[in-house]
Amino acid sequence: MAEVVLLFLSMVALLGFPTTKADYLAHVCPNTTVFTPNSIFQTNRDQLLYTLVDNASRDTGFYQTTAGNQISEETVDGLFLCRGDVSADACRVCVYTAASKVVQMCPVEKQVVIWYDDCMVRYSNQSFLSTAEDSPWVFMRNTTNATQVGDNRTTLFNQVLANTMIGLVLEVLIAADKFATKEDSTVFTTLYTLGQCTQDLPTPNCSGCLTGAIARLPFCCSGKLGGRVLYPSCNIRYEVYPFYSSPPPPAPVATVRKGKNKLSSIVIPSILAPVALCVLVVVVAGCFIRKLKRAKRQQNEAENDMTTVESLQFDLGIIEAATKKFSADNMLGEGGFGQVFKGTLDNEQEIAVKRLSKNSGQGVREFKNEVLLVAKLQHRNLVKLLGFCLGGEETLLVYEYVPNKSLDYFLFEQLDWSRRCTIIGGIARGILYLHEDSRLRVIHRDLKASNILLDASLNPKISDFGMARMFGVDDQTQGSTRRIVGTYGYMAPEYAMEGLYSIKSDVFSFGILLLEILTGRKNFLGFHPTTPEPTLLSYAWRLWNEGKVLELMDPLLKYSFNPKEFLRYIHIGLLCVQEDANNRPTMSSVVLMLKSENIRLSKPERPAFFTGRSINDHCHTLGDLHY
Repeated sequence: MAEVVLLFLSMVALLGFPTTKADYLAHVCPNTTVFTPNSIFQTNRDQLLYTLVDNASRDTGFYQTTAGNQISEETVDGLFLCRGDVSADACRVCVYTAASKVVQMCPVEKQVVIWYDDCMVRYSNQSFLSTAEDSPWVFMRNTTNATQVGDNRTTLFNQVLANTMIGLVLEVLIAADKFATKEDSTVFTTLYTLGQCTQDLPTPNCSGCLTGAIARLPFCCSGKLGGRVLYPSCNIRYEVYPFYSSPPPPAPVATVRKGKNKLSSIVIPSILAPVALCVLVVVVAGCFIRKLKRAKRQQNEAENDMTTVESLQFDLGIIEAATKKFSADNMLGEGGFGQVFKGTLDNEQEIAVKRLSKNSGQGVREFKNEVLLVAKLQHRNLVKLLGFCLGGEETLLVYEYVPNKSLDYFLFEQLDWSRRCTIIGGIARGILYLHEDSRLRVIHRDLKASNILLDASLNPKISDFGMARMFGVDDQTQGSTRRIVGTYGYMAPEYAMEGLYSIKSDVFSFGILLLEILTGRKNFLGFHPTTPEPTLLSYAWRLWNEGKVLELMDPLLKYSFNPKEFLRYIHIGLLCVQEDANNRPTMSSVVLMLKSENIRLSKPERPAFFTGRSINDHCHTLGDLHY
C-alpha cells in the first residue's frame, strides 16, 4: 500500500494542488470482501484511483471509470462526486485527499465509500455505475434540538422542512448536474437545504434515491435543527445556517425532442412538479405518520405489558409441587445467583426452576418488567423463559428444561469435530439474534461456557440474561457502566477496564468460547502446566505467529477433524478477540465466515490478554441458569 501513497504524494507536485484541506466525514469498507496484497485487483484499484485524481481537474465535479478487463472478476468500478457549489481547486484537493486516505483506512477491502464535506469517492468489485444504491448509508445530525425553540415552532419547523425538501428534490431533478440548494423561512430562522445525485443516474433513479434519503430524516434527525443523510448515490442536508457557497447560475435544462417539435424546459417542470410533489408529499407525510403511529404503538404495548406479564406468573404451590418443595434430589446445580431445580408440572412438562438468592435488592416492578423482556426473546439457540413466581420470600424463574448439562462439562469429553462445529454455529446464530434480529437489541455481557446449555441433541442454548443490557429503541448497540459484572477471561478489555460494553464485547467473548471449543481447554490462569503462557488466548496467539496452529488441536479430534477448517476457525476466533473493538467483526460477519470458505479473512491484530476471577453482581435478579 505504501507504493500507492507515494504515487499520490508525487502527484501533488505534478498537479499543483492548493494547500487547503478537505474535511473528513465517514467511510465504510466491509471486511467481508477483501483482496490479496499485490494482486491484479490491487493493481486495478491503484490505477483507478490514479485516474480519478487525474480527472479531478474537470469542471464537471463528477467522473466515473472502470479499471481492468471488463470480463474479469478483478475489474474495479469507481467514481468521484464533488459538491456542486465548491470550486474546482477544492474538488481536486478533496478527491486527492480521499483517494490517499482510503488506501490507509481500507487497505484490502474491495468495496469502499468515503465521504468528505466537499466530495465522495467510491469503488467496488461489483458493477454499480448508473445504479441508485442506498446502502451503506451514514447520517449526521445537529446536536441542538428544535424543541428548544418551543413546541409550536417545532411543529412549524417540521412542516417547513418537509415542504422545502419536496421543492429541493424537484430542483435537483431538473438540474443538468443533479445538484441544487434551496432556502426557506420559518418564524424564527431561515432553513438551508442541499441535495445532490451522482450525475450518472437517470432521473427516476435520482428521484428514488433522494426520496429514500428524505424518508430517513424522521428516524435519524427528528427534532434536530440540522441533519444530513449520505448515500453512495445521493445525499441531502439541512441546517439553520448557510453551509454552502452561493449557488451557481442555473444550468441549462435538458429538452426532449420528438420529430421537429421541442418540448421546452418550462413545460417539463410543469409536468414533473405536480407528479413529484404528490409522490413526495405522500412519502414525507407517511414517514411522520409512521413515526407517530410507532410512538402510539409503543405506548399501548407498555400499557398492555403489565397485563401480559401476569400471564407469565406461576403460583408458588404449583412450583413447590413440581420440585417436591425444592428437594435436594431435584437440585441440578448452583451458581452465583442461586440454586437450580428440576421440576415436572401436572401436564408432564419438565421445567428448570431458578431459585434466586434473597439479597437481590431488585424491586418487584423492575423484576416483572425484566422477566417480560426476556420472555419475548424466542430463538432455537436461546433458553426459553416460561415465567416467574413471586410468593412469600421466594423469587423464582421458570425455564424450559434442557436435559444435558452446560458446555463447560463437555469441553473435556468426547465431542467430535462435526458436533463442535454445530455447537459453534448455534452459539453464533443465537448471539446474532440478540444483536440484530430480535425485537430488542440485546448485549449479553456474560457469554461463557457455563452459560451455554446443551439440549438432548447437544444443540446449544444461550442462558443467563441477568447481566444483559437491552435496548428497545433506535439502533443503540453500546453503553457504559460503573458496575463491572461478568467473568474475567471472557470479558473484553474495554469492558473490564473502562466499563464500556457493546455488541463487540459479546464478539470478544464468543471468540474465547470458539477457541475453548476447538482446543478443549479453558482460558484460565495457568490453563496448561507445560506452557509459560497464562491463558489459552496468549498461547494461541504465540502458536499463530509461529505457524504452529495445529498444536492447539484437542487430541480427541485427531481422527475426526478437518485441518483446513480447524485453521480457519482458529483464524475467526483470533479476529473476534482483537484488542481494538473496532477491528472485531460483527456477529453477522462471523456467521457468514463460519458458513463460507470463499470469504477471505483479514489478518488478525494483537488480542487482549486477560486472566482473573469471576465477578457476580448480586444487585441484579435474572441470574445464570447453568447446571
